[in-house]
Amino acid sequence: MEEDSRRPFMFNSSSYMNGHVGFCGSIKQSPSDFVVTEIDTSGQLVTELTTNLKSKEIVSEQLKICRQDCKIPRMSSPELCIEEECCSIPGDSALCTAEGLPPSTRGVGDFEDNNVFACHLDEVATLDSLLDDSVCERLRLFACNTKDTWTSKSEPAVHPSEFSLGLVRDKRTRASLHCAIRQQYPFLITVTKCGEIVVKANQDYQELCHLVSEEEAYGFLKFLDARTEDSKFAFKPDGNKEHRKKVHHFISKKFGKLVETKSFPDTQKNAVVVVRFRERSGFRKRTNVDRREKEVYTAFTLRKENLETLEAIGYLSSELGVLSSDFSYTGIKDKKAITYQAMVVKKVTPKRLKELGRSIEKKGIRLADVHSASQPLRLGQLQGNHFNIIVRNLKQHSNDCSTSLKERILEAIENVKENGFLNYYGPQRFGQGQNVQTDQIGLALLNEELVKAVKLFFIPEDTDDPVNKAKKYFLQSEDAKGTLAMLPDFKVREKMLLRALNRYGINQEGCCRGWLSIPHSMRIFYVHAYCSKIWNEAASYRIKTYGTKVVNGDLIFAEESTANSSLNAKVHVVTSAEEMADIYTINQVILPMAGYNIQYPANKVGEWYHKRLAGDGLQACKFRLPALQLNVPGCYRHILKYPHNLSYSFLKDNVNEKVTEDSPLEDSVTSLSMSFWLDPSCYATVCLGEIMKCDI
Repeated sequence: MEEDSRRPFMFNSSSYMNGHVGFCGSIKQSPSDFVVTEIDTSGQLVTELTTNLKSKEIVSEQLKICRQDCKIPRMSSPELCIEEECCSIPGDSALCTAEGLPPSTRGVGDFEDNNVFACHLDEVATLDSLLDDSVCERLRLFACNTKDTWTSKSEPAVHPSEFSLGLVRDKRTRASLHCAIRQQYPFLITVTKCGEIVVKANQDYQELCHLVSEEEAYGFLKFLDARTEDSKFAFKPDGNKEHRKKVHHFISKKFGKLVETKSFPDTQKNAVVVVRFRERSGFRKRTNVDRREKEVYTAFTLRKENLETLEAIGYLSSELGVLSSDFSYTGIKDKKAITYQAMVVKKVTPKRLKELGRSIEKKGIRLADVHSASQPLRLGQLQGNHFNIIVRNLKQHSNDCSTSLKERILEAIENVKENGFLNYYGPQRFGQGQNVQTDQIGLALLNEELVKAVKLFFIPEDTDDPVNKAKKYFLQSEDAKGTLAMLPDFKVREKMLLRALNRYGINQEGCCRGWLSIPHSMRIFYVHAYCSKIWNEAASYRIKTYGTKVVNGDLIFAEESTANSSLNAKVHVVTSAEEMADIYTINQVILPMAGYNIQYPANKVGEWYHKRLAGDGLQACKFRLPALQLNVPGCYRHILKYPHNLSYSFLKDNVNEKVTEDSPLEDSVTSLSMSFWLDPSCYATVCLGEIMKCDI
């Protein structure tokens, strides 16, 4: 399917997963009609209400619609194959963080009386709370048999080499299980295979037990699992230098990218092998001065209304006198909405942030739950987003008169709950409603047309406010200094770019310096917008060409992978035999985001990718841009997603009064209220587009 390369992909009749008719309506009539609340990695809603106990109880009530039962006895139902997690101790991977549970940061002592590290994890769930009694008992028996096989001096009995806990639907529950099993049985590892948790023997533990006592091996692996900053682990004093060298060599070989070792003398003329984690920012050892000058981080909840995330950051950075790059967040939220999200700012104390008070409320910004933090946030460091949406002006499609509006709405919602929706990037990813789309700027950057990219960046909107007046002036005069004087302070990106252009000129070198002057996260944002546009077009082509059947050459995540595996090693190409056997389903199919280090489908979809990128003058090597310090390796994205815990009701307009189920639905006086949550990087507008099948 050919798309106009000047415009981002929009939905059309070939772009839907379900066959229902749909209905018409309007969203975002006011910001309060579209409320987005981030769900953090522990499953809590990030709202203004999290500042006191009573409010936390309210949040807990809201989360009831977002959570599934944590018990596990369902061991046979099919599950969507999601990105693989492998949680084990070997190598530099070591730890279970893929499920979104951060390692503990609770302080611990460096040594205990017997010199074996004591591991403490905050709020780690116990196996008894996660597994049924029968499953717990079988796991305990498997663990005992595994130990017996290692320690038996006679011919060991034959026992299974692995134990399955069955399919576990909830990602957070899987994370808790990985951590709980490692804490109770450090001599075991856990691996996820398409949602099924498999427990195996940890060969590294067995090897280490040949060098040190079982007690030390047990404590060492728990120390690795806790990964507490600035903590150390000490083996028992050892007077045998050759033996100490073997311990050093083993730890370096197995865990060298994660930890380092050193021997220290003790009072008995022996030596103690001490292990500590490597510095995260390189191999430079921190001095006492470094520790005293450690960065100050302040976490807070950002509530914004009718503002882009980056625009809100621009206001805050201007008020606080810091750079936009000093703010970190897990993702960008909708503009035409009320949104709540977690943020962290460095170089600003909680007291200073609280002093902003009402000065920013006029801009549609409120801050809450301000407190000290130990580190910044990462993109994607969330469990998902919760949505409360009101769809107004409900009516049937103009050519639909075969059934009632209410039946159309119920049919559409139930279809999407059961069958899911195509996982497109939403129109806000591309700057919906703007004269220049963000993907156009991204394409210019990828083609290293840096002057063109700057001029696209400054194309004004059709309004006469000070910002757009300044943009018009710049394009007409190329007077960077004069434009700087016209722009308001909160336009941080524009001002950074203009300062560099004023100094170095509006040419290839000057524009390169200009782009480098804005934070990396903002530069890469435009390139990712272009890659997202290509993914949308590829998904539409894939469905149009093959429908929902999984065919030879499609890509899925491999059933078995380890944390050390490269991204491409986790990807499996569907074979002709697998197509004939109908082994896989459409919800397992993934498509690549364009980049220099991804694998394309080995069928017509792969051919389409190459032709489409060539049409824009791009080859794989073009996704490395050293001049702009941008590298785009690419990634993979599931073609299908589902809304979680979707509920809905009908409201009377203006009064927001619920309509009873038996009431007739009058088009002129009712609206549709919907509540659901989506996985990270999924778009509610796309889900609504699948439900309604109209322009929204």
